[in-house]
Amino acid sequence: MSRVSLTQYLIEQQRLHGHIPQELRLLIEIVARACKRIAIAVNKGALGDVLGTAGSENVQGEVQKKLDIIANEVLIEANEWGGHLAAMASEEMDSIYVVPNRYPQGEYLLLFDPLDGSSNIDVNVSIGTIFSVLRKVGHARGVAEEDFLQPGKQQAAAGYCVYGPQSMLVLTVGDGVAMFTLDRETGSWVLTQDEVKIPADTKEFAINMSNMRHWAPPVKRYIDECLAGEEGPRGKNFNMRWIASMVADVHRILTRGGIFMYPWDQREPDKPGKLRLMYEANPMAFLIEQAGGAAVNGSERIMDLHPTKLHERVAVMLGSKNEVERIQAYHREG
Repeated sequence: MSRVSLTQYLIEQQRLHGHIPQELRLLIEIVARACKRIAIAVNKGALGDVLGTAGSENVQGEVQKKLDIIANEVLIEANEWGGHLAAMASEEMDSIYVVPNRYPQGEYLLLFDPLDGSSNIDVNVSIGTIFSVLRKVGHARGVAEEDFLQPGKQQAAAGYCVYGPQSMLVLTVGDGVAMFTLDRETGSWVLTQDEVKIPADTKEFAINMSNMRHWAPPVKRYIDECLAGEEGPRGKNFNMRWIASMVADVHRILTRGGIFMYPWDQREPDKPGKLRLMYEANPMAFLIEQAGGAAVNGSERIMDLHPTKLHERVAVMLGSKNEVERIQAYHREG
């Protein structure tokens, strides 16, 4: 069987199917190359002096790991000169990064969480990079933060790279979901699964159970029913999974189904959630929906939400469609 590379896959999406323009194809290839560099740094671990904290905080007030900063710099340096981007935004930066004047400016905007699951870096558990691509709307010269504030349904592409036992790149350009595995001997991303589909039903849920006392009633109701097992209203036993790395939890769901939840809780009642709408929720929602699943913030579809600020937070419930629709119904019932 002939092996299909990421480049070949993208050229077919561009030339045969007309799903993406050439500029977007080249942009995705650059992001994939950057992810390859991050994968190498992650794999070196202590040998590359990349473990531990950097002694700084990001815009959210979270302590940055050395790898957070390294991954952020790799993505910026790889993407700023290609001519496909107008600007970038990162979970690790306060404001947008406009492509310098010395480089040509393109028509796309790139958002990324350079290293998701930072708490797992030093304990050698899977972490990843999440990215989202938007088109720059309007034809005005220059670019501003407002250009990024588009609903997730306007994404041109989205994906993530998971750095686990295998490094894998998972991608959508709006025509289903494809998975690529990094062949370290050749240095290429090779297509290993196409037309990924999430089962509509599941017996697995992923949530941080230590926060149960802080959840809203609809979430408590859903989890209580799952925990009741065969004797409860669901009539079946559930397993719980929680990796504390959104990339790893979502990758499991794309591979075999399940539901991932990071809900609002009453400790910070003014914050709608913990995860970032632009860097985490929207790209993951795009992937999940393209694989036949669903993604909501409780009562609303995540990709319909209109962001009001760059680092906006949101509650997230995504995965197997029937389970997500059930918890969505519970939220709508109040």
